[in-house]
Amino acid sequence: MAQSHDIGQTGETIAAEHLKQQGCQILETNWQSNHQEIDIIARQGNTLVIVEVKTRSSNFFGEPEVFVTKHKQRMLIKAANHYVSKNELDLEIRFDIISVLFKDQKYRLSHIEDAFYPH
Repeated sequence: MAQSHDIGQTGETIAAEHLKQQGCQILETNWQSNHQEIDIIARQGNTLVIVEVKTRSSNFFGEPEVFVTKHKQRMLIKAANHYVSKNELDLEIRFDIISVLFKDQKYRLSHIEDAFYPH
């Protein structure tokens, strides 16, 4: 379990660094509200970027991003709305998925912008 947690933390750190390189300002990491968590909340210009990070050491069961289910998307949308309301923000919101797949001592990062939209 600890190894899985460590891999997840490492993936989130890599994802945050990637976002910074893309011109994002990291506002929050592991933000929680009402049993919901957003891995990374960033700002890029007038856009609030809500990021779900999926990290795996194998893609045997599929690419990491396929594990962001419809239920998880609804939870992220709800948490994002709460964050915007709580902080009285008037920004566009974008939902991204960043997957980090480790193999040996290297990793592959995939960044899907606008991965899903609120319904």
